[in-house]
Formats: sequence, structure tokens, C-alpha cells
Amino acid sequence: MTELETGSQLNPVRRLGIRDLPVFARTVAIAFVGGAIFNALNLPLPWMLGAMIATGSATLMRVETNMDVRLRTLMIIVLGVLLGSAFSPEIFNRAALWPVTMISLAGYVLLSTVSGYLYFRLAGFDPKTAFFSGVPGGLNEMVTLTGSMGGDERQVSVTHTTRIFLVVMILPFLFRLIDDFDPVLRTFSASGAPLDPTDIALLAGSAIVGLYVARFLRMPAPYLAGPMVASAAVHLLGLTHASPPAIVVAAAQILLGASVGARFAGLTHRDIGRVLRLGGIATLILLGISGVFAVGLNAITGIPFESLVLAFSPGGLTEMSLVALALNIDTAFVATHHIVRITVVVMIVPLLFKIMRARSMID
Repeated sequence: MTELETGSQLNPVRRLGIRDLPVFARTVAIAFVGGAIFNALNLPLPWMLGAMIATGSATLMRVETNMDVRLRTLMIIVLGVLLGSAFSPEIFNRAALWPVTMISLAGYVLLSTVSGYLYFRLAGFDPKTAFFSGVPGGLNEMVTLTGSMGGDERQVSVTHTTRIFLVVMILPFLFRLIDDFDPVLRTFSASGAPLDPTDIALLAGSAIVGLYVARFLRMPAPYLAGPMVASAAVHLLGLTHASPPAIVVAAAQILLGASVGARFAGLTHRDIGRVLRLGGIATLILLGISGVFAVGLNAITGIPFESLVLAFSPGGLTEMSLVALALNIDTAFVATHHIVRITVVVMIVPLLFKIMRARSMID
């Protein structure tokens, strides 16, 4: 298989300058219109899915789009605080079996990576690119490792972006078909009342302290994990029951959806069908493995099947946490497991790569 053709456009998700602002404003407008249409149609996860599809479609039609990585990071921090507010003292009653499912993530990552590698080799990818394309998560980490190992960074980036796009598209609609679904924009605020100064201080403090502690400890996904852990702590201690307001959550979803859609920049029309075909089959393979683990762990632990599917799905941490929030499925469980999954990926994948290269499976 030949490399995907790329345009001359720079990475669309980056630090933007003054000259980029008109394109940025257009991108946000496109994302907002897409989210508003999905919301009016009462579709699942409307603000993120609508923004993602509208921006992705515009990008594929050669409309230049971009997103400031700093603003995207800020939205991830906000969502980390939001996800932390899903933790309450009642969580201890259902967390006893979490170690069983967390340990199982190592088996999931290994099986998914090997399966993905074999599939992409059959699809014609070179061994290094096939290996890092098949890993079930860690887009930024996998692109970095691909570059250092001599693989095709662009190919891996597009493959992972397509996987995230398709998983976020498929799961909300699938759950809506098999179960009742109320697409209301959710937060975890108990009363829905405006935040008072104490709540604001605690939530902002969680974001700042959590981020710096996570970066100091070199936690995976520090911009989401740190604020989430700090926010969980203040909620578990009963210091606050507040969460970021719905309008902030909607804005975060719009900007994050736009950043996913903008990553399709540079694809040619000839690439689109191939990307969707290869990415679609790979996504179905990974979702099938997720389903097998969900069925098995449901039988062993009794944890709801829906929670396990989302916890073991091959989507991004931020995106899957938002899907869990929208579907009113144990958000704390799902977010925690995706953080653990990223940790497992970062720890196991480089070791597995070295083992496979030592056995001459990867040139």
C-alpha cells in the first residue's frame, strides 16, 4: 500500500497565531452549526458528534480548518474536573471488583495490538507502521513512537484519528438502538443551581493543583487525569457537590469535536474511501474484542455490560468519557479504566515492539 497523500497544510491542531484567527473562527462556526443541528434532531452526544461530523466533512471538502491546541487542552482540563465530580462516597460500594477489570486491560491491549498488527500487515502497511496503527489507543504517544522507530507518522495519525471518529460515531447510536436514551446535556451538579464562589474556587483549584501534580508525577494524560483525580478528591470528601455548568460542557464538546474533524486535513479524495474502509474494518475488529471482554467480565464480576463495553472500547479517553456521560453510564468507572488503559499502552507496547522485533516479526 502506498503512503497516504498529504497536502501542504500544517498540523491543523497546533498553537495558532494572529493570522490563523479567521480560519479558527470559521472552524468554530462550522462546529457550532453541526452541534446545533444534531441537538435539534435529538441525536446522541449532539454537540460533540455534530461538531465532529460538520468539521470533518468541511475539512474533507478542502475547507481549511484548525484548532488551537492550547484551547483544546483547556477544554480537556474542564472535562477532567467534570469527570471528577462523578465520584461520590457511594462509589466505594461498587469499586471492589474494579481491580479485576483493570488487570484484564493488559490482556485486552495485547490481544488488540497483535490483532491490529496482523490486519494492517495484510492491508499492506509496512511492519512498523502496522504495529503502531494497531495499538488500541494513545494517538499522540503512538505517533511519537512511530517517528522514533522509523514508521510512517502520517499514516498512524490518520489511522488512529479514523478509529476515534468511528468509535465515537458508532457507540452512541448503537446504545440508542438497544436501550432507552435521553440525549440531554448532563453534568453532575446535584441542584443545578449557579455555582457559588466556594464551588468555583474548589473546582478551579482542582484543575490547577491536579494538573501540576499530574505533570510532576508524570501521570498519563495529565491534563485530564490530574484535574479528574483532584476533583474526585474534593467531591469524595464532600467539600462540594458542584460541577462545571452545562454551557461550559457544551463548549468543550464543540471544540473537542472540531479538533477531531480538523485532523483529516490533507487527505485526497482517493484516500477517503481507503481510509474509511481500512479504519472501519480495524475498528470493528477492536470493538469485537471489546465485546468479548465485556461479555466475559460481566459474567465474572456482574458489572453492567454497557459500562464494560465503554471501558474497553478503543476510543479516546476524553471521547469515551463524554460518551459515558451522555449515556448516563458509570462515568467514573469508564474514565478510570481509560486512564489505566493509556498507562498499560505506554508500558506494554514499547516492550511488545522490542520482543516482536527481536523475533524478526518487525523489520
